[in-house]
Amino acid sequence: MKTVLITGASSGIGAATAKYFSTNGWHVIATMTCFDHGKEVVALPNVSSYVLDVTCSESIEKAKNEILAKHKTVDVVINNAGIGYRSFVELSEDEKIKHIVDVNWLGVVKMCRAFIPVFREQQFGQFINISSIAGLVNLPLGSFYHSTKKAVESFSECMSYELLDFNISVSTVQFGNAPTAFQSHVVKSETAGIPAYEQLMKKVTDILHKKTKKNTNLTPEITKTLFSIANNPKKNFTRYTVGFDANAMKMLRSKLGYRLFNSVIRKSVLG
Repeated sequence: MKTVLITGASSGIGAATAKYFSTNGWHVIATMTCFDHGKEVVALPNVSSYVLDVTCSESIEKAKNEILAKHKTVDVVINNAGIGYRSFVELSEDEKIKHIVDVNWLGVVKMCRAFIPVFREQQFGQFINISSIAGLVNLPLGSFYHSTKKAVESFSECMSYELLDFNISVSTVQFGNAPTAFQSHVVKSETAGIPAYEQLMKKVTDILHKKTKKNTNLTPEITKTLFSIANNPKKNFTRYTVGFDANAMKMLRSKLGYRLFNSVIRKSVLG
């Protein structure tokens, strides 16, 4: 039985992925910041749960030691933990910027740094880093979320070169708005009573919620793709794009170039 470690496994894509792997013959190490938020995952068969905060190196090290004391090997680490922050640059707040960077990017960095030695000693292993189509295209009010996902893409590709000699695979997975509670939990900045800001925040929020509701089949598509990647690691860095929205955006960005793509987005959102 192979073993997969999933961060942010208490809800959303993390929880769905934990369930899919556990019901398909894998042992799941489900990590989360609080067991109370992930009771359904903790109760699943073939699941071992650990408290782990990806923003804290001490928490990662403690959890790693506990995990390795009970599990002989870890085959795959899926860096899934992530949060959103929808804000105007002018009205952004230091603490909220720091938090999204700490979770979305530095959390991935710290988890990889902690488990590279484990994979080297095993002489095999795989990192699957959850990115987003936001790591490829740039959309209104995404200055901070998109930046962190772009950072995950760049970090993952760079790191993959270092690990080629150790039989350690690295990949990223991009997708759009899955029908989870993610959008409802996104932190949004105030508009400061500025009419243009109020209008833009409403338009962007409405569009994203509408897209999320439409993507009813995206979550199982994501979990199946993650399962396939885990079972078929590639030697060289590989980027996967999942879902109609993400693939359409990727194609448009590639075909149109940034100027025309920017124009299409402006017209779609601003009218």
